[in-house]
Amino acid sequence: MGRLATLSEEPINEQEKRSSSTKKWRNWNWIKTHFFHKKPDLKILLSVLACPLFPVPPHSKPQPPLNQLSSSAQYIIQHFTAATGCRNLHATVRNIFATGKVEMWVVDDVGNTGVSERGCFVIWQMLPDKWQIELVVAAQKVVAGSDGTVAWRHTPWIGAHAAKGGVRPLRRAVQGLDPLAVSAVFCEAQYMGEKEISGMDCFVLKLSADQKDLVDRSDNTAEMIKHVAFGYFSQKNGLLVHLEDSYLTRIQSPGTHPTYWETTMSTKIDDYRMVDGVMIAHAGHSSVMITRFGDNLKTGPAITRLEESWTIDDIAFNVQGLSMDCFIPPKELHKDYPQEDLDWRSPLHT
Repeated sequence: MGRLATLSEEPINEQEKRSSSTKKWRNWNWIKTHFFHKKPDLKILLSVLACPLFPVPPHSKPQPPLNQLSSSAQYIIQHFTAATGCRNLHATVRNIFATGKVEMWVVDDVGNTGVSERGCFVIWQMLPDKWQIELVVAAQKVVAGSDGTVAWRHTPWIGAHAAKGGVRPLRRAVQGLDPLAVSAVFCEAQYMGEKEISGMDCFVLKLSADQKDLVDRSDNTAEMIKHVAFGYFSQKNGLLVHLEDSYLTRIQSPGTHPTYWETTMSTKIDDYRMVDGVMIAHAGHSSVMITRFGDNLKTGPAITRLEESWTIDDIAFNVQGLSMDCFIPPKELHKDYPQEDLDWRSPLHT
């Protein structure tokens, strides 16, 4: 297989896409002129909310038995697996299929919501690390997937492009949709104590992308400084009820001051229902705050807020006919591409 192309996240026009010499600078200029000085449009909502990846990959080793647990995080995850009933899924479940609906909108500076955009999605997942999502909002479709080796995404405005760094889970799967993914990513997390959130007493677990992965997801104009996630597990019922992740990127072109972009996504997870003996979250609400700051911003930090509500309509395990062929990346990812410094990562999405 040839080298996989890694492209920038921002929507750009066809002329920009063909111009390799100035592409990266135009991408950042597009963000500065369109994202913070004009009303964000559907492309921004889909770029940020459609199919973000989780900060860290899942751990492949199985959970130890209760009498061999060595950390508070492992105890919390054992309670989570017991509460969701997913303890025996490793041996019985080969794949997961889910459909759902989304509603996305922008929140302005005074807290008013703009016109919402509605859509639907379908997710296929073959355990442990193959997945694909198709999401359609206002006649615009975004498709993303992973064959276990590379994660990729296809949008109408960029086409197909691959992600830098290691293969990571789809964030939507970790939002209570796939209990196995939740336990696999959080089993080696750091215990941060207790906190009340949304009126519930929770145990807090923290995950951080390691330095190697941060370097792999950086280039000579954009440095990924951190990407962390926090999971809030109810002390009452053991379920994951809130998920938050935040990443900070430093952008600096030659001869300019650095600019910092921080994106935080916070998701309330609820409406757990039993599906074939497993508790699955069927609804949630995500809020995103994107902050741009730096010495060159005379008026202070620039902030944009996005929100999304989602519901799950149907979910099934072990769907017949789902094979490895369903997760093959688009053909254009198999071509030999020239060396690029661009990345499926921006201040808008990781």
